[in-house]
Amino acid sequence: MTDRSLKADILLLITAIIWGAAFVAQRVGMDYMGPLTFNAVRFALGAVALLPLIYSLDREKKKDGTYRKVELGSFLKGSLIAGGALFLGATFQQWGMVYTTAGNAGFITGLYVVFVPVFGLFFKQKTGLPTWIGALLAVTGMYLLSVNEEFHIEFGDLLVLCSAFFWAGHVIVISLLATRVDPVKFAGGQFVACSIFSFMGAFIFENVSLAGIIDGAVPILYGGLMSVGVAYTLQVIAQQDAKPAHAAIILSLESVFAALAGYVLLGEMLTVQGMAGCALMLCGMIISQVKSS
Repeated sequence: MTDRSLKADILLLITAIIWGAAFVAQRVGMDYMGPLTFNAVRFALGAVALLPLIYSLDREKKKDGTYRKVELGSFLKGSLIAGGALFLGATFQQWGMVYTTAGNAGFITGLYVVFVPVFGLFFKQKTGLPTWIGALLAVTGMYLLSVNEEFHIEFGDLLVLCSAFFWAGHVIVISLLATRVDPVKFAGGQFVACSIFSFMGAFIFENVSLAGIIDGAVPILYGGLMSVGVAYTLQVIAQQDAKPAHAAIILSLESVFAALAGYVLLGEMLTVQGMAGCALMLCGMIISQVKSS
């Protein structure tokens, strides 16, 4: 493993820890406002948080002669595509958080690690037997985690499952675009796009209240500054030196950190059946990344 690869892995692990704890912030935030409002404000905060860093990096690049102007067309197009995928993933996830626990949401979101190599089929990438075995284990695990006594999947878990498809698409989009544009500016661009889409939805479908935003300041600040401003930027930087499937398996550890944070901070408990489901899902996520011989 090269130094660049090791650095990328460390950055991705830090990202997973921050995201895992963010599920608690997202769950608590729903006590004060709607999901679209929460996402609109936190992604706007994340974009604003990057401005000093962008300014500082540009100054350094101008000094050493490495500064390059952003190609506006490519930047806007990439930001809209990545921001759109981010918006859909975040919206379904945050909506689901109204009806499910932080732990459940963390593990189900982690299923995107299985979807990444499967989606790779559309880009003519081979998908080997381990991926299909991992997918089967993951689906079985989700059944144990999410299906109730009446054999119906919980509504919140279903919404989070929908978000996992868009998170997988987001990982692939980032991998295709991260090496073509300045990673920090690209991160900010997708945050702005996601925030705009979320604000549009919030003013149409929700009652946007300043009082609710103020009351939910703590989860919003963590969700905006740490989960968005720090973690998503680390993801973009790290994925310049990490392959999509490799990045996905490390990022999937956020599900473990989400369950731990939900237990420690919210007192969320899993049944024996639920714990078995989580174990199968985690095994499926890991096995899906094993390369076929």
